[in-house]
Amino acid sequence: MPRKGRPLTTVHTKGRAHSAIPKSPERGADAAARALELVLASLEDSKAEDIVSINIAGKSALGDYMVVVSGRSNRHVTAISEHLISDMKDEGLGSARVEGLEVGDWVLIDAGDIIVHVFRPEIREFYSIERMWSAPDIEEGRLH
Repeated sequence: MPRKGRPLTTVHTKGRAHSAIPKSPERGADAAARALELVLASLEDSKAEDIVSINIAGKSALGDYMVVVSGRSNRHVTAISEHLISDMKDEGLGSARVEGLEVGDWVLIDAGDIIVHVFRPEIREFYSIERMWSAPDIEEGRLH
């Protein structure tokens, strides 16, 4: 029986279950930063273009970082995404949730702490996702 005041965690996984709660905030932040380095290295290795990483820690519960990149074509977008997914598995970052891999216009890879968007250039320009997330914080009641 869980102790009072302690959150319950449901884990859906095959094989070994990892702790869902980091041991300390510093360790969690360090892990996210190391994962970001791996993601950026993989994207550069795949010749992804216009790589932008945005720190969204504190702005969203979605994760700590958002990375937005472009591929030259549907085939390049798919290849970048498959390479990144493989690299993350090889480094023990687990299985990411992936959407859009079949089409290759916009692939979303949700790795927990890091969310990666891989776009074709014209799709990226249309949605302007990084512009929305990198906008400066607006203080309540004050617009400049």
